[in-house]
Amino acid sequence: MYFRTNYIDCITLADTSVCDKAGSFLQSSMWGEFKSRFGWKNSAFLVEWAGYGSYPLMVLSRRLAPGFSFSYVPWGPELPAAFPSEYRYNALAELAGKLKPLLTASNVFLRFEPPWHIKTNEELPSNNELKAAGLRKAAAAVQAPDTVIINLENSLEEILAAMKSKWRYNISLAGKKGVQVKTCGINELEIFYNLLSETAQRDGISVHSLSYYNTLFEICSSRSDLSLRLYTANHDGDTIAAIIVLFRRDYATYLYGASSGLKRNLMSPYALQWKAVQDAKDAGCKHYDLFGIPPDDNPGHPMAGLYLFKTGFGGQIVHRSGTWDYAFKPAVYYLFSIAEGIRKKLMNRKKTR
Repeated sequence: MYFRTNYIDCITLADTSVCDKAGSFLQSSMWGEFKSRFGWKNSAFLVEWAGYGSYPLMVLSRRLAPGFSFSYVPWGPELPAAFPSEYRYNALAELAGKLKPLLTASNVFLRFEPPWHIKTNEELPSNNELKAAGLRKAAAAVQAPDTVIINLENSLEEILAAMKSKWRYNISLAGKKGVQVKTCGINELEIFYNLLSETAQRDGISVHSLSYYNTLFEICSSRSDLSLRLYTANHDGDTIAAIIVLFRRDYATYLYGASSGLKRNLMSPYALQWKAVQDAKDAGCKHYDLFGIPPDDNPGHPMAGLYLFKTGFGGQIVHRSGTWDYAFKPAVYYLFSIAEGIRKKLMNRKKTR
C-alpha cells in the first residue's frame, strides 16, 4: 500500500456542538461533556476531507504523567461514506500529523479507534506499511472492537426467530416464572450499583464509582436528542439484574449490565435485553448494539461467557480494525506501550481466576 498525504484540506477547531452530528455517541458532545467531568479535556474539530466535505471529530486529552499527556479519538474518525476504503489508513496517518500542532506540546501519542467494519484481518495493511505511516497497533483497546448488532428494522417475530432457540426459551421462562422488568431512572441507580459491585467481585472486573454513573444520567437527562434508560428485573421483591441502555438516533446501545447471584435460574438477563430491544424498536431505532464481545468463540478467552450470551441473540457479528496509536514522542510512547501491555496481561489473569 502506498501512503500519501493529501486527503485532508484543513482542520479547524470548532464548538463541541458540531459533534452532535456524529454517528456514534462516543463522538458526541454529550460524551465529551461527560468525560470532561472525570479528568479529560474535550476538543471538537471540523475535518475538511478533500472532495468529501466537512465532518466533526471529537478528541479527548488527559495527563499521562508529569510533563506528558496523550489524546484519544473514540470511535473516530468517521469517514465520508464515499471515501475509498483502501486509503483509510493513509487518511488516519495524515489526520494524526495534521492534528499534532493543534494539540499540546506535551502530547506523547494520539490514539484512534476507527469505527470501520472489516471482514478479516487480511484487509489490514501490513505492519511494515503501518509503521511507515507512523501507526502502531495499541497494546490494549479502550473499547472492544467486536460487537453484535441486532437489526431493528426486522419485525419482532423475525428478531426472535433469529435468536438461538435456548435464548427464546429463556425469555419465555423468565416471564412464566414471574420476572418483571421495570424501566427506572436515576433514583434507582444505587440499586443498579449494588448489583454492579456484586458482579465485579464475582467476575474479577473493575467498575467506576457511583458518581460516574450518576453523572452520566444527569448529563443525558438534559439532552433532547437521546435517552438513557435503566431497566431492572424484579422477582418477589428482589431486584436480581439490571442494565443501562442509551437510545440515540438510529442506535440503542447496551452500555452496562449487572446481576445478582440470587435466582440465576430465572434467566432475568434475557428478559431485560428483550424488553430493551422492544423499546428501542418502538423508539424508532434501527439497530440494537450489544456493545462488545471477544473477537471469536475461543472458550479460553476470559470473557468467553459474554461472547456466548450476546451472540445468542442472533444479531450480526461486527469486527472493527481495533486501536491504533500515532506516536509524537516515540521513546516515551515505547515505555508507555510496554507498561500498558503488562497491565493488560495482569487484568486478564484476574478475570480468569
